Amino acid sequence: MELNLNADLGESFGAWKMGDDPALLAIVDSASIACGFHAGDPLVMRRTLHAAKKAGVSVGAHPGFPDLQGFGRRPMHLAADELQAMLLYQLGALAGIARVEGLAMTHVKPHGALNNMACEDPALAARIAKAVRSFDPRLILLAPAGSHLASAGAAESLRVASEIFADRAYTDAGTLVPRNQPGAFVHRVEDCVAHVLRMLDAGGIVSLSGRRLPLPFHSLCVHGDSPHAVEVARAVRAALEGAGCALKPLPQLAALQAPA
Repeated sequence: MELNLNADLGESFGAWKMGDDPALLAIVDSASIACGFHAGDPLVMRRTLHAAKKAGVSVGAHPGFPDLQGFGRRPMHLAADELQAMLLYQLGALAGIARVEGLAMTHVKPHGALNNMACEDPALAARIAKAVRSFDPRLILLAPAGSHLASAGAAESLRVASEIFADRAYTDAGTLVPRNQPGAFVHRVEDCVAHVLRMLDAGGIVSLSGRRLPLPFHSLCVHGDSPHAVEVARAVRAALEGAGCALKPLPQLAALQAPA
């Protein structure tokens, strides 16, 4: 089974440091890089892209709401044209710096509240997918498994990589348990590994209550801002490889390769 291991990176800002990007880039296959709205800045973006190239990791944009203080995790309601412009601005910024670094931006993964809202709001999901397609129809949309965002990407004829999370718990509906509710996070390394292996065995999401939701997935995410991200990523990678999975960058997954 071919799978991808990804992390959200480049989320430092100015003198403020978030996560251990160099260590994670040595473990993951793909990186979704903040574009300056919820986190990151031009120098952080360039340094992260440079490090990703050295590590042989594929890169994508991780656009979010303009909310540095809230780390992009506070819901915002924007007019359709403002949302599209906001997304295009961020995609253009990362793609431009990536080009200078000799890299091609190959995927897009919305961040935080923007991602969560699009999972449950078909209209918002459609606007995001249309914006991605208008920027570059060859891009892969990295979207939560079974979400409206994944469906919207498919409706726009984008290649969609369905994602599950190694360090977050799920509701019986297949959505992430809200961060302000008990059990939302899977903290211990061994618990993250067990969570991932349960979902691998189930062929989809396994909720906090144990409900199984068969949903094909292509990629697993470890959040780069979690305290034990490096240890979790390393252990999850070892567990997946031990289970016989071949781990590859998103563009190299056979299921996502563009038609010739």
